Amino acid sequence: MKNPIASLLATAAVCLVATASVHAAEGMAPLPGSAISAAATEGLGASGSATPAVPASQLAANKQAVLAFYEAGLNRKDFAAARQYLGDKYIQHNPNAPDGVEGFGKFVDFLRKNQPDSHSDIVRAFADGDFVILHVRKVPHPGDLPIAIVDIFRLEKGKIVEHWDVSQQTPAKTVSGNSMF
Repeated sequence: MKNPIASLLATAAVCLVATASVHAAEGMAPLPGSAISAAATEGLGASGSATPAVPASQLAANKQAVLAFYEAGLNRKDFAAARQYLGDKYIQHNPNAPDGVEGFGKFVDFLRKNQPDSHSDIVRAFADGDFVILHVRKVPHPGDLPIAIVDIFRLEKGKIVEHWDVSQQTPAKTVSGNSMF
C-alpha cells in the first residue's frame, strides 16, 4: 500500500510541472502558473482507486473550453455564446447563483443588469483530469478594488457540468505586502 501523503505529494509535484509545450504548440504564451499534465491525473481518486490518465490534448481542450466559456459568459455577458460550452446539466455550487443551465443564464442577466462593465482577468489556469481551476481577478465596476476568485469547473466529454467558487474582496494593503495575484 502506498503512503497516502507520499502519493499526494508526488501528485502535487507533478501537477506543478507546467507543460509549456502545449501552449507553444497552440501558438500561445504559457499563462503564469499554468499546470497541464497528463501524469498528474494518474494519482489516487477520492475512493483510493487509480484515476484514469487524461491525455494532454484533452486537458488542453478542457482548459480552452473553460477559458472561452468564461470570456463569453462572464466578460461579454453573452449567454448564447457561453451555452455551447455547457453540458445538458450544470450543477452550481455558488450560493449566489441559481442551479442549472437556465440558472447560469439568469446569472448572466444579473451581471448584464447590475455589473455591465465588470471584467475578469484570468491570472492562472490549471487543468487536472476533468477539472479546470482558474485564479481570477475580477473588477465589478471600474475603479473598484478587485475581487480574488478561484473557480473550479468539472467537465464531462468536453462540456462544463459543475462549478464551485470562492471569492474574497482584495484589501488596499496586505499585512504581508504581497498581492493576492
